[in-house]
Amino acid sequence: MKIDILTLFPEIALAPLSDSIIHRAQEAGLVEIRGHNLRDWSQDKHRRVDDSPFGGGPGMVLQAAPLYAAITALKQSDTHVILMTPQGSPLKQAHVRELSQKQHLLIVCGHYEGIDHRIVESLIDEEISLGDYVLTNGAIAAAVLCDAVVRLLPGALGDSQSAIEESFSDPALLEAPCYTRPVEFMGMKVPDVLLSGNHANIAAWRNEKSRERTQLNRPDL
Repeated sequence: MKIDILTLFPEIALAPLSDSIIHRAQEAGLVEIRGHNLRDWSQDKHRRVDDSPFGGGPGMVLQAAPLYAAITALKQSDTHVILMTPQGSPLKQAHVRELSQKQHLLIVCGHYEGIDHRIVESLIDEEISLGDYVLTNGAIAAAVLCDAVVRLLPGALGDSQSAIEESFSDPALLEAPCYTRPVEFMGMKVPDVLLSGNHANIAAWRNEKSRERTQLNRPDL
């Protein structure tokens, strides 16, 4: 897989991807991740890529011309172009799995008040939001999306089962609580069923606790 990130701050997008699982996936050749500075496609002598919005209002808007030049330069026949924006559809694990099957993702990062909507209409395949909140810039969101996608690539995780038995693998359930040694810590004990060796009972317990945890933390699911 190839992932290109188009942003004003490529160092912010790439920094979280330079260690741990995502770094190892890149080292193993499972994915190639590159960051690109939108200013490299500016025709302005000061490398400016933004301007005030038509109709008035606060903030600045990324201009169409540099975005168009950059996206068309980076786009290939198999490219899926994503805009990270609070106005996008909320990202879900099922969709992350779909994106992990793509050959090439081009992630465009929104900044300031957003991007000229003519680019959305002409070049963006989909708009994605991480949730109902606003970040400083889209580079942070792009890094999160990359992490979520790359960890699902075959061979990225040490144990392939890890991506199956986790929260949102079933879109309606959160993962059950987990424990490790010691058996007792500050008077709190690991549930006996997890020490029993009875795999059927353990599976039933995990299913029950998964449902309880989902009802407590995410009843909307």
